[in-house]
Amino acid sequence: MFYEPKNGHGLPHDPFKALVAPRPIGWISSIARDGSLNLAPYSFFNAIGSHPHMVMFASEGEKDSLSFIRETGEFVANLVGRDLAEQMNMTGIDAPRGVSEFERAGLTPVASKLVAPPRVGEALAALECRMTEIHHPKGLDGKPGGSIVVFGEVVGIHIKDEALTDGLFDIVKAGTVSRLGYREYASISEVFEMIRPQWKGE
Repeated sequence: MFYEPKNGHGLPHDPFKALVAPRPIGWISSIARDGSLNLAPYSFFNAIGSHPHMVMFASEGEKDSLSFIRETGEFVANLVGRDLAEQMNMTGIDAPRGVSEFERAGLTPVASKLVAPPRVGEALAALECRMTEIHHPKGLDGKPGGSIVVFGEVVGIHIKDEALTDGLFDIVKAGTVSRLGYREYASISEVFEMIRPQWKGE
């Protein structure tokens, strides 16, 4: 089949998110100027570079995470392991400003080293970030779309010792959870290695 998104897909559900998958989950913790905490999962999240280390996430609309980061300029991206998937899902609730998703999901806010927002104490890894810019991408019609993208530089990284195997972060042990399409998720249970080939000429 072929379709143009502007004309609809004719399927029971839009396949776009299922096609662009798996996607890492950005479990973003943030803090407002008044000290209110927010913790929310974002499925449009990824690293965008390593010189410096940078990440991004996209908020579909002006949500608490975005408004808190506008106020303070900082956030933490927490890793979602398989054992935290249900609690992560609980933090996706559309709660009023001032309601702590940490408390609702039974999670422990732990002080970060370099930024004000706390990290999720139960997470095996977390990235402390400082916002570098907020961008509102435009569509082909030149009008701003529905997503607002937050870029941040990673200034500190936490990894629990139990997540390391021979000095390497063990993504299988962590069971890192990713977002798929529809209501589906996946956790990492198997990896394989390939060495990039070197060009030796014809």
